[in-house]
Formats: sequence, C-alpha cells, structure tokens
Amino acid sequence: MEYKPTREFAEEMDQVDPLRQYRNDFYFPKHSNGKEAIYLCGNSLGLQPKSAKSHILAVLDDWRDLGVKGHFEGDNPFATYHEDLGAKMAKIVGAQKDEVVAMNSLTVNLHFMMVSFYNPTDTRFKVIIEKNAFPSDQYAVKSQIEFHGFDPEEALLEIEPRDGEDLIRTEDILDLISNKGQEIALIMIGGLNYYTGQAFEIEKITKAGHDMGCLVGFDLAHGAGNLELNLHDWGVDFAVWCTYKYMNSGPGGIAGCFVHERHLKRKDLKRFAGWWGHDKATRFLMDDTFVPIPSAEGWQMSNETVLSMAALKASLEIFDEVGMKALIKKSRLLTAYLEYLIESLDTNRIQIVSPKNATSRGAQLSIRVLKSDKSLFKIISEKGVIADWREPDVIRIAPAPLYNNFSDVFNFVQILKEALGV
Repeated sequence: MEYKPTREFAEEMDQVDPLRQYRNDFYFPKHSNGKEAIYLCGNSLGLQPKSAKSHILAVLDDWRDLGVKGHFEGDNPFATYHEDLGAKMAKIVGAQKDEVVAMNSLTVNLHFMMVSFYNPTDTRFKVIIEKNAFPSDQYAVKSQIEFHGFDPEEALLEIEPRDGEDLIRTEDILDLISNKGQEIALIMIGGLNYYTGQAFEIEKITKAGHDMGCLVGFDLAHGAGNLELNLHDWGVDFAVWCTYKYMNSGPGGIAGCFVHERHLKRKDLKRFAGWWGHDKATRFLMDDTFVPIPSAEGWQMSNETVLSMAALKASLEIFDEVGMKALIKKSRLLTAYLEYLIESLDTNRIQIVSPKNATSRGAQLSIRVLKSDKSLFKIISEKGVIADWREPDVIRIAPAPLYNNFSDVFNFVQILKEALGV
C-alpha cells in the first residue's frame, strides 16, 4: 500500500476500515481537556469493552437470585463459566478446544507448567531464556532451577542480540539449541519480546528444540491476541499468557494456558493437583484419589473468580465476531502506517528498534530516544498521548487494531513531531 503523510489519508483509511465500528465498543480515557486521549498502550492494559459491565452485572444478578444454585443454573452457570472462554481463546492462539484453559495469572501458570515440563536430570538440566526477558519470567525460571537444586549461573542459557544489535537472530537461537541441546531440558522464551516488540519464529524454535529432545514452552503475554499463532500445528508443548493486554480483560484479569494434546492424557507427567482439575464426572463424589481431566483443564487448581472471567468474556465475544485473520490484516496496515510516519520525520533523535518485517512483530513499535531522558515522553503524555516508557530510553507505541484507527496514529505522530521541534 502507498501511504501518505496527511490527515486526509488517515481519515480516508478510517472510512474504509472494515473494523471501524468496533472502536465504538470500547471506552477511551479522557485527557485533561475533556477530549479522548490517544490511547496507544494496549500492550500494557487493553481498554474496557463497554459490554464488560453488563457481563459482570449478570454474574452479580445470578449470585443474588440463585445463590449457590448459580453454579449449575442460569444462562451462564458458575461451574462451567470458564469452558466458553477456553474455547474462544483456543481460536485466538491456534489450538484445539481441549488444549486451552482460562485459569490463574500468567506467572502462576508458568510455575505450574514448569512443574510438568521442567524435569531436569544430572546431564540435561539447562533452560534457554532471553537475557532481556520480562523480569517475572526470569524470576520464575531461576526459582524453578533453584528448587530442583541447580545453580542458575550454570543452568540458565541466556540468548541476547549480537553486539551493536537490538534484535535476537533466529540463527543464533537455533545454533545454541544445536550446540547445547543434549544439556537442555527446557526452552522457555517469550513469543514476543516486550521491550523491542520482536516476534520470535516459534515454529522453527519448537522444531529445533524437539529435534534435540528438549521440551519447548512460550510466554505469550504480548503475543496472544496480537500475533498469528498456530500452537497446535507448531507442536509447542505449552504456552501461557495474560489477557489484560490485547485481550482487554481488565487489570489483573484471569490468564490463559495451552497444553498440547499429546500431553493431555499422559499419566507420567508431574503436576500440582487441585480439586477443580479432577474428573468432572466424579468431582463431587469427594474421592481422595486425583483423576485429572484429560484436557488443559486438568491443570486447574481451584474454581476461578467468575466476576473476573465475566470481563474477559465480554472482550472474547468481540474477538470471536471479528476473527484473528481480520485483526492481523488491520494490525499490519496500522503498524506499517505508524512506521512510515515516524520514518518520515526529519530528526536524528529517535530510531525504531522493532523489526521492519511485518511477520516479525505485532501491533507495537519501540522507539529509542537517542541522547535523551524521559522528557520527550513526558511532553507527549501532557499532550494527551497514553503510551509506555521503558528504561533506559524506549517509548513503546501499540496501536491495537480492535479499537485504534489511522487517525490515532496520525495524531500521535503530529504530537511527536511538535515535541521534537521538527
């Protein structure tokens, strides 16, 4: 597509956008002048769907009217509320229905998955992770290594960009797997790096890991609802993600978890057991022998907070209606337009560190502010832009395709241009 750096072009693109009406399904924060803020922070916290309130109130009404009977009566019984969420998320991450479950929070799920999929031995005990992975992943992996009696200094293999580069090369990941594969028990990296916005080649990494006998999992906190994913076909062993970013479930919203079907009926897998993961047919017989549900639900510990799931349900209904194919198409157009406008600026103070290849990134561009402090970010924030600053020098801009439009992108770059004085 041939982009143009004009407001008229952005408005024309908005008029022909087949997803334009979905913007009206979300609430936008207000700037101090009373106008809608330019919200470009869906990679940190997605906007509230307008239908979230009615979904939450429906749960409150059932609790009020039905009490304990609400677990099995009403339009959306509490005991099975999570099942529809898992089925809808499965479409988003390219999985089968039984492979996905809504439960817990992301890091809790990562720990539960590592109980099952990190089984170190004296000779195969190492874990591959990004050196600049999100800190909670580093904490979780290091603590699991220590729990098993190993030293993270020896067991953790951290991949990082080459000197002078910002992005990790796929060939470097594959070379590490090839060279150290006999020592690696688990590969656990992010599907998309939170800082640079780089989307990793999940299929290639998974195959390389499996060829060397490694198990492979991914943190999709910034990937689920943002990238085109095919977890089942790619053969990923497990994946975890939060839903409050691109899936708009609200602050601290319930998370999601994927376990490949080949593992669902394995009786040799270790796991922490809980009542809600027990066979549904016999759950209320209160037997003291755990029989796991032969799906991802078998990793559940307790019944989840239905009020939290209600907010996610509101957003997933929109995802289900739109479909990931249409979302990805708009996302690539929108992010490419942002890239085009930024690169058109006559300045040497900023540079885009995210990948140029559309298939190697999602709805995020990370902008490095050269030889500067946080002052530029403060200026654009005061002018109504809600984005995200990451130390030491990066502004993350995320135009979410469900509710952002081309005018948002154009207006942001105009504010950025003014702040830069160009």
